[in-house]
Amino acid sequence: MQYLKEKLEHLPNTSGCYLMYNSGKEIIYIGKAKNLKNRVKSYFQGAHNYKTQMLVSEIVDFSVIQTKTELEALILELNLIKKHLPKYNIKLTDDASYPYIVLTLEEHPRLIVSRDLDKDKGTVFGPYPSVYNARETVKILNKIYPLRKCDNIKRKPCLYYHIGECLGACISGAKIDYEPYLKEIKAFLKGDIKSVLKNLTEKMEEASNNLNYERALEYKNMIDSIRETIQKQVISLNDFKDRDFIAYDNSLDNISIQILFMRNGKIVDAKSEIFPRYIDANDQVLSYLAQFYDKNYEPEEVCFDEKFNLEEVEIIFKNNVVIPKIGDKKKIINIALKNASYDLKHYELLQEKRVVRKKETEKRFKKLLGLEKVSKIEAFDNSHLFGADPISAMVVYEDGKPSRKNYRKYHLKVTDKADDYGGFKEVIYRRYQRVLFEDLEKPDLIIVDGGKGQVNAAKAVLDELSLDIPIVGLKKNNLHKLESIIYEDKEYLLDTVDDLSLYLNEISEEVHRFAVTFHQQTRTKNAFLSPLDEIKGVGPARKRKLLEKFSSLAEMISGTIEEYKKIGINETLRETIINHLKRVNDEKKNPQI
Repeated sequence: MQYLKEKLEHLPNTSGCYLMYNSGKEIIYIGKAKNLKNRVKSYFQGAHNYKTQMLVSEIVDFSVIQTKTELEALILELNLIKKHLPKYNIKLTDDASYPYIVLTLEEHPRLIVSRDLDKDKGTVFGPYPSVYNARETVKILNKIYPLRKCDNIKRKPCLYYHIGECLGACISGAKIDYEPYLKEIKAFLKGDIKSVLKNLTEKMEEASNNLNYERALEYKNMIDSIRETIQKQVISLNDFKDRDFIAYDNSLDNISIQILFMRNGKIVDAKSEIFPRYIDANDQVLSYLAQFYDKNYEPEEVCFDEKFNLEEVEIIFKNNVVIPKIGDKKKIINIALKNASYDLKHYELLQEKRVVRKKETEKRFKKLLGLEKVSKIEAFDNSHLFGADPISAMVVYEDGKPSRKNYRKYHLKVTDKADDYGGFKEVIYRRYQRVLFEDLEKPDLIIVDGGKGQVNAAKAVLDELSLDIPIVGLKKNNLHKLESIIYEDKEYLLDTVDDLSLYLNEISEEVHRFAVTFHQQTRTKNAFLSPLDEIKGVGPARKRKLLEKFSSLAEMISGTIEEYKKIGINETLRETIINHLKRVNDEKKNPQI
């Protein structure tokens, strides 16, 4: 900390970007500032919210890059975030891009749904609120207009040709004139539905007059579907432009952003997001928008709430940027702001209720066990596959929340095969021997995945270490569902929908997930290990040469001096390799039980 204090004193009073690093020398946060000295110092001075404290607790170093102006700093910040993707900078929780409808530029055009905003493929319409909406629109248009449906032109006509929904590009020798259809399709996708509805109404009446009621009903359903879509678009402007309306609200702890998407003059969808606030809400929102519009369609015009700085948002957006003061656009911005504020208020109310419920749950848990404190919990689980690659894992919960930086993984070294009790004995001993030797903070409670046997195995080790830490076992039924807890040789049945059961089940599932993931990684890694890796003098280059020269370990064992010399291995190392491989083979034939 002294190192950081000294470094803070020598910071410049200029604009620029700052980069925060953790103990692994990873960039965990990037920000920009008008005055680097004041901004960076603010992280280490005064009171902060919980999330900022978490960020600061991981900082072990920082660096700065000076710029001439704050706007230059903003451009640099956005580029650095895009390159490094720091864990504490805002990342989109839904990284999927929006779907578009593309009218292709092929000789025989098609209507396709794509997330790829590539205008070289054809005329692009959208984005649409969902893939379902886009596909339903394409389905309607494909029924009305006889465009090509197949991905590749076939040699004989398909069903679509026979029912009149395709002009038969596969059999037509002459050039097909698609232009009249394309004109109507483009008009429809731009919002002009009158001609399409007229066309469908005429077809419906014709089918009805011909007593083809099934076909008439199909046309009626198509008309209803189009009208329903239009009726949902209640907010509109009459210039048929594509616009986005952006506003945000923030508290000391969180930021809520709302984006209203207007397409062809009508509001068709909205995106809401709530994320943690650190120091400057405006900087974080700009960072979010830069990421979002890097991957999504940018409309002809983007309208912002008055909180935004026009110069800053113009750096991010290529198209027209507006901060409306009066009129219809201002009214829509106010709707976006109202929604952002509503989302923020209700999100924080829910969070408060969750905190209260967790405290009540913790109080009940303490009362059940007769303990004064259960703020810090360390939970353990073992994993193996028929005894192979046995591992153990520990997760830590502090004040009801997972503390992932304190999670630990263990390769079991002395436990025989699928010995669950032995596994718990080994991991408990290794963990709490270290706690004693390094004078680490002890947990208020230990949780093991299992019943009385697992609890007693862990308790025996703690007794050897003269440690008095309560141990609870989470016992599951045949369906691997949590049914009771074991504590001091007593079993307490749990109600599956009770808050306490849900809380303990969350811990159980988290430690199980962490253990299984670690075991899978271990198995994958071990699958690529070779007996050659254990031989001193055989590095990656020699290992590669051996594997290229000999097709099996048996061939390596019988390899001649000349064969080894050709790949640069002398006689002494050859004998070492052969003797080691023979020993490995013997161990496989006669494993120690």
